[in-house]
Amino acid sequence: MSILTLAERAAAVDGVEPFNEASLFALRDGASARVLVQQTERDGTISAAAYAVGDAPVEIVVDPDHRRAGKGRRILDELLADGEDRFWAHGDLPGARALAASAGLSVERELLVLRLTFDGAPTPERVPDGVTIRSYTPADADDVIAVNARSFAHHPEQGAMDAADFARRTSSDWFDPAGLFVAERDGRIVGFHWTKVEDEVGEVYVVGIDPDAQGGGLGTALTARGLRHLHEQGLGVVDLYVEGDNAPALAVYRKLGFEDWKKDVLYGR
Repeated sequence: MSILTLAERAAAVDGVEPFNEASLFALRDGASARVLVQQTERDGTISAAAYAVGDAPVEIVVDPDHRRAGKGRRILDELLADGEDRFWAHGDLPGARALAASAGLSVERELLVLRLTFDGAPTPERVPDGVTIRSYTPADADDVIAVNARSFAHHPEQGAMDAADFARRTSSDWFDPAGLFVAERDGRIVGFHWTKVEDEVGEVYVVGIDPDAQGGGLGTALTARGLRHLHEQGLGVVDLYVEGDNAPALAVYRKLGFEDWKKDVLYGR
């Protein structure tokens, strides 16, 4: 059983992926990992593993059939002894909270998952004067990457998206250029909203606004345009991820009808 299969087994039971998207891309591409620890049973199956790429926090997963046997704690102790000090708990499940508490780890960051359930057509977008919103074309790639970098300059994951990462995402089975919206002002792309659909659930995948264009309602307009697109696809629910301390974004999303659904927690020593 591969680590990817182990992750799939855990996700099927927990209702949440144990690895984030960047880790899954790296695993599927066979990329080298900064941290890769695994416990293998006599029959060759992997019963527990830890994974991290680059300077990302470590993610730990234990097979559902091998839990409550100390495997997660043994891996965590090994990692702590090696100097690792940051660990993602996707879904912040009870077992993960208990493991973190037993090791004396504390919450450093919360990534909230909000959910919108459509009870009718969403409110139409109000586009700021001088702005045009349209669907993405391949010629927009460099500009979208540049706006993303400026918009998420202080975000440890999203801000690191480069041309290769963008190409991986746009070559995914779920990618639909009609669902990636860009906002133009005076012939320059100043924002974008990338939507995603998987397993009949829509997602506000990324909303990026150039810092020079923030504060004029563009983020709300782009988000609303994407929501209208997802509703027109016949979807009933839409999820999004947002930092727990991002008060301006939370205000926008909650005004649009999003409510708390799940959360990922970064534990640290």
